Amino acid sequence: MAHASAVSLYRKKYQAMQKGVVGISIYSFWSYPLTNSTVDLAATRRCKDFFFGWILDPLVFGDYPEVMKKIVGSRLPPFTEVQSELIKGSLDFIGINHYYSLYVNDRPLEIGVRDYSADMSVIFRGSRTDPPSGQGPPTSVPSDPKGLQLQLEYLKENYGSLPVYVQENGVGSADDSLDDTDRVGFLGSYMESTLNAMRNGADVRGYFAWAFMDLFELLAGYQSRYGLHRVDFADERRPRQARLSARWYSSFLKRNGTTALVSRTAEKQELRAVS
Repeated sequence: MAHASAVSLYRKKYQAMQKGVVGISIYSFWSYPLTNSTVDLAATRRCKDFFFGWILDPLVFGDYPEVMKKIVGSRLPPFTEVQSELIKGSLDFIGINHYYSLYVNDRPLEIGVRDYSADMSVIFRGSRTDPPSGQGPPTSVPSDPKGLQLQLEYLKENYGSLPVYVQENGVGSADDSLDDTDRVGFLGSYMESTLNAMRNGADVRGYFAWAFMDLFELLAGYQSRYGLHRVDFADERRPRQARLSARWYSSFLKRNGTTALVSRTAEKQELRAVS
């Protein structure tokens, strides 16, 4: 309701003059069913409804997903008809923060304490062979660029022609090295998947690598480095040095995407030249 009120105010008073647009950003991951069983397939759909639908369904369709209303019941405040009309259509684009994919299987609803995690009633794994991660998603998972493509296509299929921005995508490392070849491969593969989604009709308007430089990360503090530029936290001046990924990304942007993404072979040749 707060989001919809702000969007309504902006559209009435400022949008005509400023030509701006308003969207919303979602923390996201792609989810695969752990098995092809009926319960795991349903759990995977439920996971998407709880992560994407909880936010996007009201803003696009005016109400929460049916599965959320059924499971959460009276603890999920209903919208009046007036509220539903106010929130419906109150976004010009979808933003996603995407880093990984997870495997999902069903967990029976628990009796007793109920919260967002318990209501979703799923178990997360980083891979099919990993043990369950507990109530929250695991923090260390394999790279899966295909998952970003599937997520972008899912948003197109379920929420129509809304433009999408990949507002965060990157990989953290405990390694402080300047020669971050793995990060270059990660970014290249995820941008390639973004391009594949666009070729399949997804209206992706932008992609942003996380992050320009090492900083305090939400889940890992200073222990995981996401920066294209290294920051020396032992020096009070916090000097910065460009990593290989920064030079590669800069070179990619300067080409303005005219060749889209280089092939795997050409990319390896370019890496040797840059280093």
